[in-house]
Amino acid sequence: MKFPKKEKTIFGEEKENNRKEVILMLNVVVLMGRLTSDPEIRHTPNDVAVTSFSIAVERSYKSGDERQTDFIDIVAWRSTAEFICKYFRKGQMIAIHGSIQTGTYKDKEGNTRKTFEVLADTAHFADSKKKDDEQKETKKEKTIPKKESNDTEPMEESSHGRW
Repeated sequence: MKFPKKEKTIFGEEKENNRKEVILMLNVVVLMGRLTSDPEIRHTPNDVAVTSFSIAVERSYKSGDERQTDFIDIVAWRSTAEFICKYFRKGQMIAIHGSIQTGTYKDKEGNTRKTFEVLADTAHFADSKKKDDEQKETKKEKTIPKKESNDTEPMEESSHGRW
């Protein structure tokens, strides 16, 4: 049985404290990094969209002359998964807001292993518009087949010689 705590007022009188103690816990993750591969959409048997991918995030400190990189696993569900798969590609900078979720499993030897991943609530574009446009142009150049030259056609002449 809990008894109410007694507090002293500024006048030295005792009074009962009937306030309930509230303990808040926080599980918030904010990350910004580059996608290590193109995200791919999958669907559960109940047709719920899901994607899982990883991002490369540089640490804020250097180890020697180089920064270390962490590769963080992320999972996104429903409309967040669809948004990420539609608009993001390998190498693009992405900002993720979400929480950490953990799990356990048994490996082949029967050892219990612990996993963790970030559950993405929202995703945001983090590249500059200019860089994003450059990536789109590079992607277009890679997908458009180049016309093969025909050595039998005569070359055009210009004022600077033959091209």
